[in-house]
Amino acid sequence: MTMAFDSAPTETSDETLLVRYAAGDQSAARALTARHAPRALAVARRMLRDRAEAEDVAQEAMLRLWRIAPDWRPGEAKLSTWLYRVTSNLCTDRLRRRRPGVTLDDAPEVSDGAPSVQQSIEARERASALHGVIGTLPERQRIALQLRHFDELSNIEISEVLDTSVEAVESLLGRARRALAAALAERQEELGFR
Repeated sequence: MTMAFDSAPTETSDETLLVRYAAGDQSAARALTARHAPRALAVARRMLRDRAEAEDVAQEAMLRLWRIAPDWRPGEAKLSTWLYRVTSNLCTDRLRRRRPGVTLDDAPEVSDGAPSVQQSIEARERASALHGVIGTLPERQRIALQLRHFDELSNIEISEVLDTSVEAVESLLGRARRALAAALAERQEELGFR
């Protein structure tokens, strides 16, 4: 007795969709947008902490993707990595243009209501201290740390985003972690760490 198995449909690759879009297929653009715009928006919201600005950045990143579609060279870069890099760079540009003295730390922390008031205050102080120290790191260390620990990218993906080697990423992460540990060590008691 022979059993027939239906093979699961394979998802069309990003590169194939981009080539189809460049040839005029609007459904390919919709598929790519559905696949990648939510992540671009999430990255921008995390970095900018402003929904309207994040939407503008995500839209600009997708527009840049559409503009480069005819020139895309398959195999050179992963589309998701390229889009992440563009989104991250657009956010960094916007952050640099903001008024001096206004930082991401000025945004209020959102509480889910479960912890006590004291726990919420301590958590906010810890987060503020952490974000404050992260903000003082050199740019490449800060980006590598955010990509690894907030966006959960692998070191290989980070190396593609930063256009560097995996070893360089490991070095950036190591230096960033040591700098964070040293800066926060002095404040352990104050921040409630034992």
